[in-house]
Amino acid sequence: MNQRVFFVQFIVSYVHLLYNKAKEMIFMAAATTNISIRMDSDLKARADAFFGELGMNLSTAFNVFVRQSLREGRIPFDISLREEPNEETIAAMLETERMANDPNVKEYHDLDELFADLDA
Repeated sequence: MNQRVFFVQFIVSYVHLLYNKAKEMIFMAAATTNISIRMDSDLKARADAFFGELGMNLSTAFNVFVRQSLREGRIPFDISLREEPNEETIAAMLETERMANDPNVKEYHDLDELFADLDA
């Protein structure tokens, strides 16, 4: 095959590829929908700034999140409670510390001793 024919076929294939990609993008644009999300205004401002540094807006970032969620079949990051104790736990910790420092609180050296005292 001569080089001109090969080059022409290459150009035709490339134009065909671009045409199909353009059709796909137009279809995707036509198939979009709007959603509304409520968000704290400070959080939104911080997110806008952060995602702006990454070269995307909040809408694009949300789409990335949704696509990755669907790809993985889960939320694409771990969601857990912060490991900060709540008020009740803090109160229990303070009470335990107070008891440990109180000479009038009886100490137990094993569970048998504790259960014997509870049974009495």
